Amino acid sequence: MASIHELYQLYIECNYTVSTDTRKIEPNSIFFALKGANFNANAFARQAIEGGAKWAIIDEPEFEITGRTILVDDCLITLQKLANHHRHQLKIPFIGIGGSNGKTTTKELVHSVLSQRFKTISTPGNFNNHIGVPLTILGIKPDTEMAVIELGANQIGDIEDLCKIAEPDYGLITNIGKEHLEGFGSLEGVAKAESELYYHLLKSNGLAFVNLDDDWLTRMASRLTNVQWYATKTEKATTYCHLVKDFPNIEFTYNSLPINSLLSGSYNFENIMAAVAIGQYFEVSDQLIKQGIESYVPKNKRSQVITVGSTMIFLDAYNANPSSMEKALENFARFDFPKKIALLGDMFEMGTHAEPEHKLIYDYANSLNFDHLYVAGEHFKKQALANNKNGYNTAEEINVLLKTINLDHTAIFIKGSRGMAMENSLKGIIEF
Repeated sequence: MASIHELYQLYIECNYTVSTDTRKIEPNSIFFALKGANFNANAFARQAIEGGAKWAIIDEPEFEITGRTILVDDCLITLQKLANHHRHQLKIPFIGIGGSNGKTTTKELVHSVLSQRFKTISTPGNFNNHIGVPLTILGIKPDTEMAVIELGANQIGDIEDLCKIAEPDYGLITNIGKEHLEGFGSLEGVAKAESELYYHLLKSNGLAFVNLDDDWLTRMASRLTNVQWYATKTEKATTYCHLVKDFPNIEFTYNSLPINSLLSGSYNFENIMAAVAIGQYFEVSDQLIKQGIESYVPKNKRSQVITVGSTMIFLDAYNANPSSMEKALENFARFDFPKKIALLGDMFEMGTHAEPEHKLIYDYANSLNFDHLYVAGEHFKKQALANNKNGYNTAEEINVLLKTINLDHTAIFIKGSRGMAMENSLKGIIEF
């Protein structure tokens, strides 16, 4: 069996390039044959080599190829250990970002601000789990100056495990909300899981960036010794931002400098403040912070505002939980437009909380008196039927209905868990 030190030398020879998908093999990369519920990449080791990989790391001896494969006990654990070893060779700040809502947006804002001054790498997409985090770390080249790592969790212990791999020197929790209740059990369970990042920082003498306006986070951070506070409600914070308006887009001042963002809503302003606080700590100039915030364009179905003719679309269909759904609906309700339609899809991973939480959100959305409220998914459909309204199974069923409606001069809000693909409600109707 090869040692991590020996594997690391091969990784360097492969120009710090790792592949895990034979459909996307990079030339001269090192391929890790990972396993999933429905696949075993050991069986694709030869295909990876033929596709251009220099080495294939496998954990089943029957797939060995003399001189091209390296047998290990467990490919995933080896990947994680290699990532941690690489992390220790990188003498740069590692910033871990956790939280219930807004992790990816905050990560991208932080990246945008820091990259104005430093060569910065951040988690691609939502590569924030036990596979994505080590792959992110192994994608960091030696000339990188800053690393921003998103840390996701579905159950208690996940953040702790990811911190053992990434070992962040700095950390930020965006908020505590009703996420993955199937795994966490309650809001207190969410807080316990996310606080694993703070506990790591406490043990390692790291520094946390904490929103002083957030009661949950303030209480959770009370034991920490190294904290940079940011806020909009009190000027006692290390970083203070004054909110001018948060709809239809966010405008605020920082050190008397006016800054305009393409994002909308108070919940996104919290994400922006986090990025400003991190930028300030790392001595990014005020003007470059402004440039980093103002140049950030929402994408990938997260907090996107899209105008097509006289129709305005608020597309936030990458993910959903009760906390993010409520805040986004509240924000949309404030928008003044001739007609407003809300398209909501089920929130996943709710466990026994699914029915009461979907009822709360449905009742809240119904109370906002939009011109139309259309819902899809098992749980929202049940709530609609209970209110003598039509509910639908899929976004595609709503799509059929919307094709019969004039959407000119209409604002449309779209949100649901990724598995609902709620953007398909407008497929073939409005191209965006």
